[in-house]
Amino acid sequence: MQEYEFTLKFRLENSSENPEVYLAALEAAGCDDAAVGLGQHGRIALNFTRSAQSAADAVSSAIFSVQKAIPGSRLVEATPDYVGITDVAEMFGFSRQHMRQLIVANEADFPQPAHEGKPSIWHLSHILQWFREHEARRFQDDVYEISAVNMQINTYIAFRAMPTPLKENLVNFQLSSKLETVVSSLN
Repeated sequence: MQEYEFTLKFRLENSSENPEVYLAALEAAGCDDAAVGLGQHGRIALNFTRSAQSAADAVSSAIFSVQKAIPGSRLVEATPDYVGITDVAEMFGFSRQHMRQLIVANEADFPQPAHEGKPSIWHLSHILQWFREHEARRFQDDVYEISAVNMQINTYIAFRAMPTPLKENLVNFQLSSKLETVVSSLN
């Protein structure tokens, strides 16, 4: 068994509802290994430290427990996943400026951000994989494993939130010859 730390953020069915009413139900459903955040009506965040055979087992069992305790709740985000430069710099114990220099110096093979802008945001699993292959930095394997699972969950949540016609287009996506030319030029 491995211990995994992660946070799940849920939106309640009723956006004006006080999430405090669910504390006893969460404990009865097996969420006694989580610190519960109640700062906003209609939302609840649970920071788990859960033992399981795999990260996928830990996160999926936590999601099922919360949905059992709070019917109608919807998962909004699983973390750790999205990170900025400051997050990564803190994780490895160096400055934000040093992190920026690493990105600029390795622009050709550094992972592309999930969102490029101010601030740019990356998937943590992509960053950890890059550090493993290029910088020989040590980090805990369970952090990589949980961030990879959470990236898949968050990608699914983004897909689920799309309008149905767009989802159908993505599922049935076939490159037109014009788009195929553009995509092949990206490689």
